[in-house]
Amino acid sequence: MTHITSTHLADGRELLYFDDAGSARPRSVETTPDRRDLPARGEPGEVRFDALTGEWVAVAAHRQTRTHLPPADQCPICPTTDANPSEIPAPDYDVVVFENRFPSLGPAVGPVPDSPGWGTTGPAFGRCEVVTFTPEHTGSFSGLTETRARTVVEAWAHRTAALSALPGVKQVFPFENRGADIGVTLHHPHGQIYAYPYVTPRAAVMGAAARKFYDAADGRQTLTGSLLKAEREDGSRMVMESDSFSAYVPFAARWPLEIHLVPHRQVPDLAALSGEEKDELAHVYLDLLKRLDALYPTPTPYISAWHQAPVDNVLRPASYLHLQLTSPRRAADKLKFLAGSEAAMGAFINDTTPELVAERLRAVTVPASPAETLAPSAPALIEGAHA
Repeated sequence: MTHITSTHLADGRELLYFDDAGSARPRSVETTPDRRDLPARGEPGEVRFDALTGEWVAVAAHRQTRTHLPPADQCPICPTTDANPSEIPAPDYDVVVFENRFPSLGPAVGPVPDSPGWGTTGPAFGRCEVVTFTPEHTGSFSGLTETRARTVVEAWAHRTAALSALPGVKQVFPFENRGADIGVTLHHPHGQIYAYPYVTPRAAVMGAAARKFYDAADGRQTLTGSLLKAEREDGSRMVMESDSFSAYVPFAARWPLEIHLVPHRQVPDLAALSGEEKDELAHVYLDLLKRLDALYPTPTPYISAWHQAPVDNVLRPASYLHLQLTSPRRAADKLKFLAGSEAAMGAFINDTTPELVAERLRAVTVPASPAETLAPSAPALIEGAHA
């Protein structure tokens, strides 16, 4: 079992330690207080309603002063030392989640205004949290042990449940931006979780399509479940399968590298996975990230985005948890930039074929994890199309 300890930083922000299962150190909050003299937290920024699209836009000018690519000895998410009193007071840790000091949303929570129109504004309610995967300043998620990856999965699930219960929260989004080409502001391996006071534009489009399909099937089938079934039967875009998860390059992939990881059982979010499914997810997810990094001589920049069901009575029944792992890397030395068609029109043009990308991902040799401690059933490689 993962041991969880809650405490607060000097300015009142919540921080949670997630200790690996079997960790030898039960954490004592009293031994690691935050002794920094921090200014009081500010009020939330602002959300503005875009009447042209029906979407909310967060205005967070205070984030201009956030930390940007500091040297290693000044990293704000390394363990605290006398020379570097960081955001994490402890001298060591496994996984830590804490409220972002420079949040796009929050710290207060609540709903967005009803019946918005041109000129409608409101507080940028919500919550933004940072998830640190390891105390080590260098490395990446793919280099974690399976035990540590399992702790991160537990942290995602715990925070999904807790944040979904906050007043006004409509969507919880765990994600990781990896690599300078993606725009990270800290090199230390970490991810983030956003709790939005509205259903985001992408989730709204996907949710509407899922609900339409669900209603047409009289609630007996889901859209994501039907796509998973079709991809598994076709086989040409499959990357791997395990007992409870499948990974494939989607038929209409938008990005040069795009993989979807989908549980075989419909669940709304990470919090709804069983303990066995979480164990398996840690193993499969590490395998998938290693495949992505093995495609080229240097690590691949990516965005790892967990699509979870909105906290919405209409959209939630038809929703289905899945991971969308994307990279703009279209060659060893080339990136895809979102220019006119994609950025202005939202009309994507892919420079690769999904079938070829899946074939390359299947073919790579995946290095073993530093310690194979969970040892669930290994993912089965898909040799090629079987339909």
